[in-house]
Amino acid sequence: MFLRRLSLPVISRFGVTYKRLASTKSLKETIEEVIPVKQAHLKKLKTEYSDVSIGDVKVGNVIGGMRGLRAMLWDSSVLDPEEGIRFHGLSIPDCQKALPAAPGGKEIIAESMLWLLLTGQVPSAEQTQQLSRELAQKGNLPPFVEKLVDSLPGTLHPMTQLGIGVAALNRDSSFQAAYERGIKKSEYWTYTLDDSINLVARLPALAARIYRNVYKPGAALPEIDPDLDLVGNYSRMLGYGDNHDLTEYLRLYISIHGDHEGGNASAHTAHLVGSTLSDPYLSYAAALFALAGPLHGLANQEVLRWQLSMLKEVGEEVSHDTIREYLWKTLKSGQVVPGYGHGVLRNPDPRFIALQEFCESKPELLSSPIIQLVKKTYEVAPNVLKEHGKTKNPYPNVDAASGCVLYHYGLTEFKYYTVIFGVSRALGCVTQLVWARALGLPLERPKSYSLEAIEQLASK
Repeated sequence: MFLRRLSLPVISRFGVTYKRLASTKSLKETIEEVIPVKQAHLKKLKTEYSDVSIGDVKVGNVIGGMRGLRAMLWDSSVLDPEEGIRFHGLSIPDCQKALPAAPGGKEIIAESMLWLLLTGQVPSAEQTQQLSRELAQKGNLPPFVEKLVDSLPGTLHPMTQLGIGVAALNRDSSFQAAYERGIKKSEYWTYTLDDSINLVARLPALAARIYRNVYKPGAALPEIDPDLDLVGNYSRMLGYGDNHDLTEYLRLYISIHGDHEGGNASAHTAHLVGSTLSDPYLSYAAALFALAGPLHGLANQEVLRWQLSMLKEVGEEVSHDTIREYLWKTLKSGQVVPGYGHGVLRNPDPRFIALQEFCESKPELLSSPIIQLVKKTYEVAPNVLKEHGKTKNPYPNVDAASGCVLYHYGLTEFKYYTVIFGVSRALGCVTQLVWARALGLPLERPKSYSLEAIEQLASK
């Protein structure tokens, strides 16, 4: 059942009056209503605080991957080191209670999360269904993209294929066409939104086609069902539409994985490329190639490979002691424990907790050896990593749990897992692209220094 939201009264912020929860409005109408509020807020920041410092820049920040620098506006989510991610102030448990699910399901769906990210508001059931219908209507790939993807060798990594396919969709970019004919800057966001919705709509068909070509050549691809949500159709096109539990898992995973602040490599890449006024297709294609790196989105397949190696060595009747021994063996060999630690978080990742809770709600998952291994590793690994003393965050991140459920349900092709991540992360990246244009954010251009110049600055 869809969850219904309550109507709230008229609200006035920064001199702009609007009605926050009007359940009959379309997505575009809702964004249009919120834009003056955000613009007024940005103007207030510029007027009153432009010269106020919000942090120091240390040499360690500059040569250490810019970690922790407060240098980017990203309004849809904020990642707190202690409590984890919040989407417009809502935690993952908050979202699970408030955001609409699919008919017959319990988990958040991508449409309701996308609506929240874009508008800062919880959608009604009707609004979510309307967006589902729009995405289904726009979900088919252009024939030339189908031919392009079908021509790629099956040995080419699925993430490379996904990036190629997304970039090719730019042929039909509304923003690019409008920019070439000449439009006002105040109209940029509308065409960016059009491209963004089309991109999100087409990602499942593109990702499923890649899966079919690489792993199930010759298999038929189902048509998009206009009565299903985005992930329901994605699961169906992957060949798992009859597996309700896997489809529900994919809904949860894609929704809570859709945005994780703006500083991670893929989100930042999308924002950086978008700041040049590249359209959403090119911006997100660039983000996907960042996501494909082993230190970012590719990590989930590395985690599962390590978990299966452990399971093979210690056996299915695994104990805390045998896991502890394997953890120390991994660490003493000079390797890290995959799926543990995070660049920002200093507590267990709430996304990991949400996926674990999903597993605990399914008896067949509780009896799965690989899922039991993940659970028991969580009970042992933090203390081992604390004793080891070289990890700032000894707790699990989302990758520690994301792959084992897919593997249990039969989606065992490791290299494909990051493609699912790619379908998910679009939700946050396109949100930022729309709002960057609506707020008129400038071209990103930080200052760089040579080693000698940094030393000269530091020595002064």
